[in-house]
Amino acid sequence: MTRLVADANVLISAALARSPQAPAAQIFDAALDGRLELITSPMLLAEVTDVLHRPRLRRYLSGDEADRFVADLRVEFAFVADAPQPHQRLCRDPADDYLVALTLHVQAAALVSGDRDLHELVDPAITVLSPRQALELIQQEP
Repeated sequence: MTRLVADANVLISAALARSPQAPAAQIFDAALDGRLELITSPMLLAEVTDVLHRPRLRRYLSGDEADRFVADLRVEFAFVADAPQPHQRLCRDPADDYLVALTLHVQAAALVSGDRDLHELVDPAITVLSPRQALELIQQEP
């Protein structure tokens, strides 16, 4: 089974998806169905919680719905400890370094992200896939 770390932007897209055909929603469903192992951690869930509670997202989901989504992430998927700190400085945005460290720490096949900075890592220590690329990887599994 493929083990992936999904960036907060992918998880947030899944929470806000209006169509089950959205790539982030399909990744979320594949993890729920057991077709892939999706990794979460305290730092990742804290970031998702922070973003989902921003006032501009209230028109898409309530605070209670955001809390339920994050609780489901923790229960339904592989919840692991964050990678030990300090995290190696690899990303243009140092706030993303924890994702690279987490992906390495859990020996995930890839980090799934829509963040261009992560896709443009110079000498990346990990594989970074877009949500569509991750779906292709999942579909190749026997």
